[in-house]
Amino acid sequence: MSASARPLYLARESYRRRRLMDAARLLPIAGAVLLALPLLWAPEPAPERATAHDTVYLFGVWLALILAAAALARRLAPAMEEDRGAGGAG
Repeated sequence: MSASARPLYLARESYRRRRLMDAARLLPIAGAVLLALPLLWAPEPAPERATAHDTVYLFGVWLALILAAAALARRLAPAMEEDRGAGGAG
């Protein structure tokens, strides 16, 4: 079996940290898509559009993005401190 055919082993903790970092990178894109959805909703047949539902939705998405970013930051904080400590020594 050649070296390139062997399965690549990744430590569980570093794999999870990388996936969390990927999620943190995708969070602004997901937020932009979710915040743009009210623009795509079909208008109601009434002559004026009721914006109460859109406003509640936007604030709900905004709160969910804040909570998701806080959760990701809390999970990534130990890894960032570890990287900062190793990088500052050199």
